[in-house]
Amino acid sequence: MPCVADWLNNPFSIVQGIFAQNVPNSDWEKKVTEYFKEKLKENNATNWVPSLNDVPVHYLKPNSLVKFRCMVQDMFDPEFYMGVYETVDPNTNARVLHFGKYRDVAECGPQQEIDLNSSQTVTSERQTFYCVPVPGESAWVKEAYISASQARVSPSTSYTPSRHKRSYEEDEDMDLHPSKQKEQHMGNSSGGDIHGYVEPKRLETEASAGHHLISPNCSPPLDLNFPLPGEKGPACLVKVYESWESFKVNDVLEVYGILSVDPVLSILNNEERDNSALDPMECMDTAEEQRVHSPPASLVPRIHVILAHKLQHINPLLPACLNEEESKTFVSNFMSELSPVRAELLGFLTHALLGDSLAAEYLILHLISTVYARRDVLPLGKFTVNLSGCPRNSIFTEHIYRIIQQLVPASYRLQMTIENMNHSRFIPHKDYTANRLVTGVLQLASNTSLVVDETQLEQGQLDTTGVHNVTALGNLITWQKVDYDFNYHQMEFPCNINVLITSEGRSLLPSDCQVHLQPQIIPPNMEEYMNSLLTAVLPSVLNKFRIYLSLLRLLDYSISDEVTKAVEEDFVEMRKNDPESITADDLHRTLLVARFLSLSAGQTTLSRERWLRAKQLEALRKARLQQQKCVNGNEL
Repeated sequence: MPCVADWLNNPFSIVQGIFAQNVPNSDWEKKVTEYFKEKLKENNATNWVPSLNDVPVHYLKPNSLVKFRCMVQDMFDPEFYMGVYETVDPNTNARVLHFGKYRDVAECGPQQEIDLNSSQTVTSERQTFYCVPVPGESAWVKEAYISASQARVSPSTSYTPSRHKRSYEEDEDMDLHPSKQKEQHMGNSSGGDIHGYVEPKRLETEASAGHHLISPNCSPPLDLNFPLPGEKGPACLVKVYESWESFKVNDVLEVYGILSVDPVLSILNNEERDNSALDPMECMDTAEEQRVHSPPASLVPRIHVILAHKLQHINPLLPACLNEEESKTFVSNFMSELSPVRAELLGFLTHALLGDSLAAEYLILHLISTVYARRDVLPLGKFTVNLSGCPRNSIFTEHIYRIIQQLVPASYRLQMTIENMNHSRFIPHKDYTANRLVTGVLQLASNTSLVVDETQLEQGQLDTTGVHNVTALGNLITWQKVDYDFNYHQMEFPCNINVLITSEGRSLLPSDCQVHLQPQIIPPNMEEYMNSLLTAVLPSVLNKFRIYLSLLRLLDYSISDEVTKAVEEDFVEMRKNDPESITADDLHRTLLVARFLSLSAGQTTLSRERWLRAKQLEALRKARLQQQKCVNGNEL
């Protein structure tokens, strides 16, 4: 019998046991999934599984169970593999059935050969997703996941000791040392047998050697295709066997599966390239496509997925799924103390916005906004705020962003300079040579906070790229979609990104709501003032702010027929009193403000009181804009 830890350290022994008991019945696959599902339901079991987000790959045992919190950056073509295959011993004619699921290479003993013509062979299909860590994930999120982890890891024996302290980036040019166990498995003559393991449709099951093997000339280092600059962590090829149709590009997933970093893969891919160089018909993939789809396993490990699910959110302070009974208790307990948390958050943001409580109110509403539905092409629930009147230097906006970073799970600050607009890649595009989706800054996960810093914009000329980038930003804000460039056509990818624009005057970009900043405090040292704000707030209070903002985004909301009728009558009265300036847009915006005001107070329906408060906030905001317009003599 396998010991208790075997499902973590040696999941193949569990799979082998279930396979042996149930073959030739095809139910064995379902039983494997059920087994691991039950194991992970046990008390805190998910915390015992090492995560690729926290642990460098060379500290993880090959073929052990791992998890990965990631965003689907690209999906490759489906690939065929041998789900079940038979080996034969030429001397004794003894036949043994093996499973090929969850493997990159076929297991074949030194005295065995794969019988490619066996009637027992089952060809199956799997889908490969190229996954990256969630773009812009906040440091506090990473730290909270690490501190919750109870996984025990030690340096893998498949690597030499000198590699133990290397980062993911340094792994690229280093060769792996195959373990003795693998060499025994493969034998001297098994290379050809393993080639027979994958059907000719796709050869990207195996990983390539380092990029220096592709060409005798010096080729550029492999681009890991992270959407945002400066991102760290592993990219992974995630191989999904069931229900892959439910996952799509930009989904955030948590996957549990078997880690494959087999050094033999590099050798095999090198052999394939040598063979295809002699006979181009052997492989239809270009060298560039092989390089991208089969990168070194040390740099881009493979995960063979046993269980995978979409994440509602990535806030580690909240229960993963809010529909379960235990989670409902957590939610009701937190909702009971919501009022003081809101008051403290309002005070904290008021200080951050230099004493402007109105701007702080709108910032809270912005941070809990989310696209809750789409009517035709119109995204409902988006609430892009343009915070104008910001001092013309990057320090204020930089510090506002730092505070937002401390509150939300994922964010990015986009500095809107002429240089960035003209030279950054905002829109993902398809590279047909490498057969992959080349990422861009706007390939972000749902509910990411995007802070666009327009205070850095100076006079200059936008080139074609710059114009396309500004247009893409405008489309993201207005329609909550990004049109990915597939050369011959555009493809719409809907998104749900919270955009906050900081500017001196009115932004060049569209917004749902402009709030003009009126500082009540002018600190002599902005840096010192902002830093003291963050150090003064207790970690426990900061955690309450984080739970508050994430939880309220996930609540349902409705308006009763009675309140709807009262709002309509009120709007008619407003139009009568001021037909010139009250428009349908004003009604839509006031309803949005009322929605988020209600949710910010923990109310999931609109009350008369909240409607009146929303009207009051809007009146104050408009009066402030009008006052500023009179001062400047032109429109903001």
